[in-house]
Amino acid sequence: MTKIAMKTPLVEMDGDEMTRIIWKLIKDELIEPFVDLKTEYFDLGLEERERTRDQVTVDAAEATKRLGVAVKCATITPNAARMDEYHLSEMWKSPNGTIRALLDGTVFRAPIVVRGIDPYVRTWKKPITIARHAYGDVYKNTELRVEGPGTVELVYTPADGGDEKRALVHDFAGAGVAQGIHNLDDSIASFARASFNYALDTNQDLWFATKDTISKTYDHRFKDIFQEVFDAEYRARFEEAGIEYFYTLIDDAVARVIRSEGGFIWACKNYDGDVMSDMVSTAFGSLAMMTSVLVSPAGYYEFEAAHGTVQRHYYKHLAGEQTSTNSVATIFAWTGALAKRGELDELPELVAFARKLEQATIDTIESGVMTGDLAAITSLPNPTRVSTQEFICAVAERL
Repeated sequence: MTKIAMKTPLVEMDGDEMTRIIWKLIKDELIEPFVDLKTEYFDLGLEERERTRDQVTVDAAEATKRLGVAVKCATITPNAARMDEYHLSEMWKSPNGTIRALLDGTVFRAPIVVRGIDPYVRTWKKPITIARHAYGDVYKNTELRVEGPGTVELVYTPADGGDEKRALVHDFAGAGVAQGIHNLDDSIASFARASFNYALDTNQDLWFATKDTISKTYDHRFKDIFQEVFDAEYRARFEEAGIEYFYTLIDDAVARVIRSEGGFIWACKNYDGDVMSDMVSTAFGSLAMMTSVLVSPAGYYEFEAAHGTVQRHYYKHLAGEQTSTNSVATIFAWTGALAKRGELDELPELVAFARKLEQATIDTIESGVMTGDLAAITSLPNPTRVSTQEFICAVAERL
């Protein structure tokens, strides 16, 4: 057959450990036999980030600004143990955090629902989409180890030479830790607009939640901006569409989510969205069964899997043992990027290919062929548990 042509390349960001192995299998078996794949390749593996002092991550984000669509493999965010394992000169920050800070925007995560993988929350009948703010908070923090007695303050010095503002964080009587975080009105407003637009595009209610009763300045600013943007730009459009926006405290939102049937968008601040998207995806069946896309207000899109690098399976792979690693979220990262590239470049055959690959993946699972994590929880009778490569090959055969 003639391969499907592409006009504009994707930004391709390779990653680490078992997901790096899966990345190549997906390209070899599911994409390159059918698509004349064009990408600008960036290796975001930890060794390359160390070699370039993390410049490769910045370069990948800048390429995304230029080309508009990126697909990213899962990557390691190093801790102390990883520093020793990979002989790092520095504890490099999360690549996702760096990319999101440079692109701004909102991360939308939604579970991939298939027959036979039933939600652990018995009331859930429809997907719950998490809209996660992708800038600031703890992911762009400054931290300080306090060695002994002393004072930590927040200090604001106006650029125009106005009066300095100071606020006491804590008067330390002994050792401890301190952290400074920030956000921007413009970024919060972009987060609000992205969430409202996505709700209108998908015809779903939008919920937003923070802890403004405790964080009376920081979290309250999020609440106020969301309400101002909604009242000025979206209230009439929501009423016309017959959908609802409402705000509540984060703890009330959690209770409401658990009692709900699903079928709505839950907008969360950066850290809340990180945690709650993992909770929602796991409760729907598997963290490896969730889509994730960063949507920037400037029109950039970055698709990725919502899970990590599957370290335990990678060590088994290195030891020559067979693994049964779920590749669905990584497949859907590729299909999301290909479909968006096809949409922007007016290539309907590329969009159609991406959707057929998604359906082939779902149909493979619903036929009873699945990786070990799904075989352990499926309600389908007598599932066939297959290896990492066998699953991808089964999808390829169905495709």
